[in-house]
Amino acid sequence: MASGSKRIDNAAEIDRLALALAKEPGSKVFIPLAEEYGKAGRWEEAVVVLEDGLKAYPGFITAMVALGRAYEQVNQPVKAKAILEEAIKVSPDNLRAHRTLAKLYAAQGTKDAAIRSCNVILAVNPQDQEALALRASFDHAVMQEPVPAQHQSPAEVEKVEKPLCDRRGGEALPSGVAGAAEVLGNGGDRFIPTVPDFADRGEPVGAVLPHSSQRATKSAIARLEQWLQLIQVRRRDVSGSIN
Repeated sequence: MASGSKRIDNAAEIDRLALALAKEPGSKVFIPLAEEYGKAGRWEEAVVVLEDGLKAYPGFITAMVALGRAYEQVNQPVKAKAILEEAIKVSPDNLRAHRTLAKLYAAQGTKDAAIRSCNVILAVNPQDQEALALRASFDHAVMQEPVPAQHQSPAEVEKVEKPLCDRRGGEALPSGVAGAAEVLGNGGDRFIPTVPDFADRGEPVGAVLPHSSQRATKSAIARLEQWLQLIQVRRRDVSGSIN
């Protein structure tokens, strides 16, 4: 009942304002008329009224900002952005203009511009929920972006790219062994096995692994045992030569 009453009141106000504008075509009554059209969801009519009004009042910031919002509502983002950017050149702190611009920039993926508009709004109203949510969405997206290799530290790049080697001769360990063990020391005196590769993927210890993981693990263990035997042979050779 209440919503129906509002629609009737809105329609009556539109009729009254439209009549007033017809009597005085050069008056600024086109502004409240466009607002009433917007409340009724009649954005195409709001666009026509505002465009006509700006012909009589070029540079009228209130009308420019209202037209920008109307353009955005009728899915004309290029026109909306153009007129709103003109408006903030004259009125840099116009919150209504920045509110619509922030949405337009966000839809286009222009993050820096969207954040600037949000910051203008938040400088005046730090608790503005719409601007806070929009800016936070960009902050979260930035945190989720992977760091490009050229921006990583040399240590991080080396950690990813450098193969594990037998430090006595610089020879890389066979595939599958490098992720499971590391040879340390000049003479290979210490051979430290580590958790197999599948643990790096966060799989719980003792979990039943897929067949592919089981095969990969068995292969790695077999290679590991070969290297253990090789080190033991080398130790015996060294001991024999010393004696």
